[in-house]
Amino acid sequence: MKEKLLERFIPLVDFIAAIVGPHCEVVLHDVTNVESSIIAIRNGHISGRKVGGPLTDLGLKFLKEKLYQTQDAMVNYPARTKDGKPLRSSTFFIKDDNGELVGMLCVNVDLSTALQARKFIDDFIMNIDTDKQAQKINLRSEFLEVTNPSLEDLMSSLIEETIKQFNVPPERLSQEEKIEIVQKLNDKGFFLLKGAVTELAKYLKTSESTIYRYLNNYKKRDEK
Repeated sequence: MKEKLLERFIPLVDFIAAIVGPHCEVVLHDVTNVESSIIAIRNGHISGRKVGGPLTDLGLKFLKEKLYQTQDAMVNYPARTKDGKPLRSSTFFIKDDNGELVGMLCVNVDLSTALQARKFIDDFIMNIDTDKQAQKINLRSEFLEVTNPSLEDLMSSLIEETIKQFNVPPERLSQEEKIEIVQKLNDKGFFLLKGAVTELAKYLKTSESTIYRYLNNYKKRDEK
């Protein structure tokens, strides 16, 4: 049922990409498999992604916070590729008959060329209220979605961005700081990814059982 529903959107991926052109990346995600969620993509040269790639960091946040329960789409929010290209992105939430999220249709417009033209900036970029869109999904103003081409890149990006907030190398982190890192990553949906605990344990120079203990204690506290 899920597969048939998502298959209906594949022609739409081609349709949107053909209309907007080579500066528009269109991606269809199966959110029931976040590690290999991309089932169709056009103009993947923009981000370097391909079929079988993972969900983005912001996609995980949408999934974790169940944003799809209160709205059908998020439009015109800021994003960037791993190599720094600025994007204007929009996501449509694909739901089944029960209102459960099964997929995301994402449109990412590469603004690199547009930024070179003042008129295009005035007409197409400056009128986009990205701060307002960021507030809707509870993002810091400096947060931008990053389109990582692989699962490893995605996990590394999430971990490094979180550890960077503490301004000390991983081997000098205290137990309290490591617990806080686990909490922050859980809030970002990091542990929805297969192998996330193993990868974080390597970064924090600790055991997987320790990471599981921190995570379970945090979840128990939230349940109270």
